Amino acid sequence: MAGARVSPTYPMAPDMPRVVAEATPSSPTPPRLLDRVRYAMRARHYSRRTEKSYVAWIRRYVLFHGKRHPAEMGAGELTQYLSSPAVDGNVAASTQNQALSALLFLYREVLRQDLPWLDDVVRAKRPVRLPVVLTRDEVRAVIRQLRGTPRLMAILMYGSGLRLLECARLRVKDVDFGRHQIVVRAGKGDKDRITTLPTVVRAELSRHLETVKQQHDRDLRQGAGWVELPWARETGQRRRHHLHESVVQRAVKDAVRQTGIAKRATCHTLRHSFATHLLEDDRDIRTVQELLGHRDVSTTQIRRLLDRADSGSGHAQACGVAMAGPAAANAPPRGLGVALAGDFIQLRPFSSAPRSPCLAASAARWAAP
Repeated sequence: MAGARVSPTYPMAPDMPRVVAEATPSSPTPPRLLDRVRYAMRARHYSRRTEKSYVAWIRRYVLFHGKRHPAEMGAGELTQYLSSPAVDGNVAASTQNQALSALLFLYREVLRQDLPWLDDVVRAKRPVRLPVVLTRDEVRAVIRQLRGTPRLMAILMYGSGLRLLECARLRVKDVDFGRHQIVVRAGKGDKDRITTLPTVVRAELSRHLETVKQQHDRDLRQGAGWVELPWARETGQRRRHHLHESVVQRAVKDAVRQTGIAKRATCHTLRHSFATHLLEDDRDIRTVQELLGHRDVSTTQIRRLLDRADSGSGHAQACGVAMAGPAAANAPPRGLGVALAGDFIQLRPFSSAPRSPCLAASAARWAAP
């Protein structure tokens, strides 16, 4: 028939059945064990550093037992692994307890195995150590050796009692010049707190913020200007990061060495010195606890031991306490606004300190007749 449409034919085997079926979709690959650990920790808002440490300990645990899956192992393998770092590696008790915490998280939160032997695992006993504390003369000598941004950060760590990472991660909006205070956001334990802003650092910090603003404006003109935010998604963008903490650690270590101080002082030593010097001047321990962000007052009380050991030396009256005259040595403390005036530490009146219920209660106690 002319113009008829002929369908094409395909050769087929004579006995082959004609079957039409859709392709079965490939099943998704189950996440790997360490990826499951990361997902579980991020769902519970653990810090990135804790996540990194836990993943590292779990990886070592798997490799230690020849890449066996943790679900196939029990109390014997876990105890053997935890004993190895202490016996062979000579690690501290806190390091051994961190490894135990990582494995308990793995079994309970990731593998969902509530095994009775997990409750019988004994944690290593942590020894009680006294923190290293610098005198006010030593703090003054160390700060004199520092320059630039590390010097600015050292003053903030000593004058505000900040941890190193808390100081490095300070944002512009968290510095309140009008109220003489610093807001520490998402500190240790993901807690916020308020602490003092040293008076002497105001001018230098203002110049630093102006320099950073100019740098940010230049980045915006060039189509950049992004910064890293906590728990933000990975975008592949190149962003500015805060000064790495190792830069400040090396600077402080070199400054301590140059001054000839025979103490193993670090950046955290400045925070210990901040608390101890306040307690030496009879500041309320609950207020110091609030400024440091300690969950338990027993952590703050460790500084009291150093305060009592040094109480007979007259050290609290040295280094320029902001009181005049010989009778001022017995006067009650007036406030907690710590300031580095010139080259020595002064205690400013309470009006320059942050207003909080704990601080206000301390001021009322001393103001009462």
